[in-house]
Amino acid sequence: MTVASTADWQSRVDALWAIFDSLDAEAFLQKMRALAAERPDNDPVALFELASAHDSTDHETEAAALYRQALALGLPSDLRRRATIQLASTLRNLGQAEAAVALLRAEQSAPSDQLDDAVTAFLALSLSDLGREREALSLALTALSPHLPRYNRSLGNYAKALVNPYHYRRTPR
Repeated sequence: MTVASTADWQSRVDALWAIFDSLDAEAFLQKMRALAAERPDNDPVALFELASAHDSTDHETEAAALYRQALALGLPSDLRRRATIQLASTLRNLGQAEAAVALLRAEQSAPSDQLDDAVTAFLALSLSDLGREREALSLALTALSPHLPRYNRSLGNYAKALVNPYHYRRTPR
């Protein structure tokens, strides 16, 4: 293992992700393994990137273990949230939607950032897998409503009414 500077290493990781679609899945994974091997064994960022590579190449079981390891070692806050979302998505794909919901519900209590709607979207997918479609739709529409040019309040109220029929009230357009 050679320890590359963090900035140089991350640049090469980013460059590899940039060509993801042009590589065979196994070739991509092999290249990411080589990059991760340049970092110390307990480097949480390298483990996160390796987990993401496994996840993106349909190796979810391996990805889940690597995400957990990266999270346990302590990722920087921006990557911690991404790792949590990605782990929850992976768990959902592995048939563990309840575990995904638990992770994402906890993540809703984290400080707000640009990934809030991603947390909600993956929570909605997980709830749907559990047969809780109305709750999932309510979450998805609530997340969408602030992004609309009009009808924000109406859509927000309709979304809430999906899970609480007594919430409905008419609102001005």
